[in-house]
Amino acid sequence: MLECLKITELIGRAPWREAVTFRETWPHEYVLSRKDGQGELIELICARFRAGEGVAGTFFGRPNTYLFIGDCKYWLMTHWEAVALDDGQDYVLNRARLYRDRRDFVIQTGDTGKREGYPAQPARSMQRADQP
Repeated sequence: MLECLKITELIGRAPWREAVTFRETWPHEYVLSRKDGQGELIELICARFRAGEGVAGTFFGRPNTYLFIGDCKYWLMTHWEAVALDDGQDYVLNRARLYRDRRDFVIQTGDTGKREGYPAQPARSMQRADQP
């Protein structure tokens, strides 16, 4: 329980920034382990992966592992087993908002990947037939 509180606290304090790569196809935010001082957050994410909490998925056909916390999915640019925070490298932790359920992500017009830019309405494909 304490670990969950710690990770959500660190997520809330992290200086997330918009990723310009894949802006139109996969809007998301990221932080860096060294430059942004997020080694502790990345270590906790890796610990969750080591505990078996990651979900296998793909990113444009390439395998990746995702972690679902709150209303976002998180992933690393380096495989979590290869992350060694004391090796001098700057590791990238990404996150993207979940729109539908814990295993899906839908890009909507106007989505910037930043929390304040999320569309207010759910994706039309997920609205019930009786909704406008």
